[in-house]
Amino acid sequence: MPQPVLSVRIERFPTEGAFTISRGAKTHVDVVVAEISVGDVRGRGESTPIYYRGETAEGVAAELFRMAAAVGGSISREDLLTEMSAGAARNALDAALWDLESKLTGTRVWQRLGLPRPSPMLTAYTISVGEPEVMEAAARKAANRELLKVKLAGEGDEDRIAAVRRAAPHARIIADANEAWGDIDIPRMVASLSPLRVELIEQPLPAGQEADMEALGGDIPFCADESAHDLATLDDCLGRFDFINIKLDKAGGLTEAMRMIEAAKAAGVGIMTGCMLSTSLGIAPAFFAAMKGQFADLDGPLLLARDREHPLTFENSDVHPPAPELWG
Repeated sequence: MPQPVLSVRIERFPTEGAFTISRGAKTHVDVVVAEISVGDVRGRGESTPIYYRGETAEGVAAELFRMAAAVGGSISREDLLTEMSAGAARNALDAALWDLESKLTGTRVWQRLGLPRPSPMLTAYTISVGEPEVMEAAARKAANRELLKVKLAGEGDEDRIAAVRRAAPHARIIADANEAWGDIDIPRMVASLSPLRVELIEQPLPAGQEADMEALGGDIPFCADESAHDLATLDDCLGRFDFINIKLDKAGGLTEAMRMIEAAKAAGVGIMTGCMLSTSLGIAPAFFAAMKGQFADLDGPLLLARDREHPLTFENSDVHPPAPELWG
């Protein structure tokens, strides 16, 4: 069999309008694609650098180029867990190996994970943060979606959620603070959001302040996002968060994500599977992780102005499993 050959490239995709969270707005996303070829067989993986961890597309690509010799020596996914740090570079390479293995063996990834045959899955749809009236207009356009994920920014978040609820009275709502509640009276905020039927609150406090979560209570469960990266960070979340948001770019790939899921379930912690801004290729591996959780937030491609060939199918509030032409 020919030796595996790694190629790496950076690609830019424009967003559909500005995508805005508490840390700022984006008009495009740069993703990094790793491809491993064995003869005519090619496995692909895509990752989005975690900018709040200091990652850049150029840095991720450089880290992947440094792995070229190891890939040529047929490095395994398990080897990656010790040879690379968690993050976007490892995610791209891990995904490419999963895809390559699937094509070489003729076995779909869900079969290799021991999962049931996948079917369409409910995914959240994101409402960017802004003035309440702007968010209300955006939510009205998405009012037929079953699950909305509402980005927040701190002061005035009660008004933002109330505006979304007016526009989408029947939708389920997840609130995502993106670390913006450091100066907020969180118990009061939770009490005000509870009548608005918010089901989950993501990352109210900045990462590093996990111990402060122990004093918080209320009727709405909390979910760790920026506080939960890979398996090594799970312990800091136990007893402080009710859920963790697993993103493959943070975890460093599907292989690590599945380890996190099993450990979190054993500890009684719920699972959300999320995503960064990415194309369908970046979302595809996360679909199979999301099959093991309670919430899926896999709408990244819907926020882009264009997607890849053989994209994921989004129908009503559901995302369909990836076709083999896309991944896995």
